[in-house]
Amino acid sequence: MPIQEHIVNQRKILLGNEAIALGLVENCCTMAASYPGTPASEVMSTLAELKRQEGLGLHLEWSVNEKVAFEVALTNSYAGRRSAAIMKQVGLNVAADPLMSAAYTGVKGAFVLVSADDPGPHSSQTEQDSRFFAMMAKVPVLDPSSPAEARELVGEAFRLSEKYEIPVMLRPTTRVCHARQDLDAPSFPTPEQPPLFEKNPPRWAATPKFRLLLHRQLNEKIGRIAQEPSCRPRVLNPEVHTGSGAPRACVVASGVVLAHSFEIMADLGLLDQAPLYGVPMPYPLTPAFRDEVLERFDRILILEETYPVMELQFQDHSKIFGRTNGMVPTAGELLPEVVEDILRTFFQLAPRTPVPAPSHPGRRPTLCAGCPHRAAFFAIKKAFPKGIYPGDIGCYTLGMNLGAVDSFLCMGASINQAAGFWHAYRAGCSEPPPICATIGDSTFFHAGIPALMNSVIQDARFVLAILDNSTTAMTGHQPTPALGTNLDGTSVPRISIPDLVRACGVTFVREADPYQLQDFIELLKEAGAHARAADGGVAVVISKRPCLMDRSRPRPPKKLTITVTEKCKGCDFCVKQFECPAIQPRGEKEPVAIDPTLCSGCGVCIDVCPHGALRAEDNSP
Repeated sequence: MPIQEHIVNQRKILLGNEAIALGLVENCCTMAASYPGTPASEVMSTLAELKRQEGLGLHLEWSVNEKVAFEVALTNSYAGRRSAAIMKQVGLNVAADPLMSAAYTGVKGAFVLVSADDPGPHSSQTEQDSRFFAMMAKVPVLDPSSPAEARELVGEAFRLSEKYEIPVMLRPTTRVCHARQDLDAPSFPTPEQPPLFEKNPPRWAATPKFRLLLHRQLNEKIGRIAQEPSCRPRVLNPEVHTGSGAPRACVVASGVVLAHSFEIMADLGLLDQAPLYGVPMPYPLTPAFRDEVLERFDRILILEETYPVMELQFQDHSKIFGRTNGMVPTAGELLPEVVEDILRTFFQLAPRTPVPAPSHPGRRPTLCAGCPHRAAFFAIKKAFPKGIYPGDIGCYTLGMNLGAVDSFLCMGASINQAAGFWHAYRAGCSEPPPICATIGDSTFFHAGIPALMNSVIQDARFVLAILDNSTTAMTGHQPTPALGTNLDGTSVPRISIPDLVRACGVTFVREADPYQLQDFIELLKEAGAHARAADGGVAVVISKRPCLMDRSRPRPPKKLTITVTEKCKGCDFCVKQFECPAIQPRGEKEPVAIDPTLCSGCGVCIDVCPHGALRAEDNSP
C-alpha cells in the first residue's frame, strides 16, 4: 500500500519497517541491499515505493542472498557513501563472514546493518539473537522499542557509524517491525556524497599482520562508543524517589520488552516504586551505567529478547535477576502476559489471574488452494512411496503436512542433506532408498547452486525437484533472477535455471507442469531411474507453474468447476493425502464438499481421487 494512503493530519500511520525505511531516506542513505525475509521484507519494498514516488536517486537491490547484499552495500560505504544492508536474523548467518571482517576494516561512509529478529519464532528456523553477533563482531547494536524509536535510531546508527568508522547494527524484532504508529511526515533531503575510494591496502586489503592492528583499533573504538552520552540508558520514570530510603530494586529493559514493561508497571502501580531503565544500545553497555546500577540496587531485573546480552555485561550475578538465574524464561517470546508474570514474581505480588485459552482448535498452516507445490508433492509421494524427502526453507516447507518433507535445516540444505543420506546408506553397505529433495527457485539461487555442484562431483544419486513458481512467494513475491526484472520493474537479463543446473554438471534436466499430474509422476520415475543407473547421477526435475497469489501476474480465468459425484465414498483420501483447503470433509463416510470460494479450478484433485468421484465442468468463456 502506498505510504500516502496512511496520511492522517500530516502524520502517517506507519508499519515499523516503513518507519525504518523513512529513517534511512531521511538520513541520506544512498544504497540499500537486501534479501527478502520476514520480519524485515517491507523495509526494502517501502524504499522502492519511496524511490518511485519521490524520484530518489538511491540504488536499491534484492540481492541473490544476504552475503551478497552485505558486501555490495559495505563497498558503497568504502567509497564514502551512506549504505544499509537489510535482512532477518537467520539471514545474518549467511552474512556473518563479511560482518566479522568488516568490523576490523571499518567503513568510511556510514554503514547500517538492519537485522530483524523473530523471537517466538513466528516465521523462522530459530529465535536467535542478532545482538550476540554484534558482540562477537564487536560492533554496536541499537535495540528499538517502537516504530518511532526505530526511525530515530536509524539516524543515531548513521551518526555512530560515521563518527567511529564502524558498522552499526539496528536490531528491530517482529513486534516492532509489524507494529503501527502515527509519525511525523518525512522530509526527503538530497544526499551530497560524491563517491571517493581512498586506496589504503593495509586497511582494505589487510593481511594477518595488519589485522592484529585493526583488531586493537576496533577494541579502542568499541570502548569509546560505550561512553557515548546519546546511547546511555535512561530512566523512564524519573519521578521515582531516589533519596534516603530509595528503592533497592530496579528494572533494566530494551527493545519491545521495554514498552511492555512500562505499560505493565504502570498498570500494577510499580512506576513510583522502582526505576525502569530503557537501554537503546545493549552492546556495548555503558560501564558507568552498569557500575551505578550495581552500586545503588540490591536486586536488578533485566528484561531483553532473546539472549542475556545485557546480563552478561553486568557480571555481578548475585544481584542480577533474569535468564541466568531462571527468573526469565530461556526460550520463547516475552509477550505482555509473560512480562507481567515476571514482574509480579520479582516484586512479590499476587499471581496474575490466568485467562483461559480458546476451546476451539486452530487450523494448521497449509499450502493455498491450487498451489502447484501441492501437486508436485503428491506426485513425489506417488513416484517414490518409500523415499526420503529432504526439504528446504520457503512456503513449500508445508509439504511436511503432505508427508513429502522429512527434514529441513536452512536455505539450500535440502540438496546437501539428500547427498548426505545417499552417502550414509552407501557407506553403510545398504541399498539407498529413493531420495527426492525439494527446493524453491529463489532458494536455489540463494544457496542451492554450490550444493548441487558438490553433489555432482561427489557422485551422489538422488532426484532434485526445483519448485519454480517464478517468485519469492513466502516473503511477498519479490522477483527472482529468472524473472528478468529487478525490484523497480526495470528489465534485466534472465538467468535460466535449466542452464544453471546443466552448468553444475547435471545431465538429466527436465521441466514440466505439475498440474499435469500423471505426466509429472512418470517424469519423476524416469528421473529416479537415471539417478540409479550405472552411468547416471543427480537428476533434476523443474516443477514450473506460477504462484496463484502473485498479483504481478495476470490471474488466469477460472476454467473448471469441480463437483463431487455419487462415487464419493467419504474415504477422505483427498483430504488427508492432498490437503487442499477447498476440499471440505463432512464426516465419516460422508461425501466431501468443494468450497467454490476457495477452489482455484486447477483440476488436479480429479487425478488424486482413487474412486474417480470428482468431475470437472469447463466454464471457459
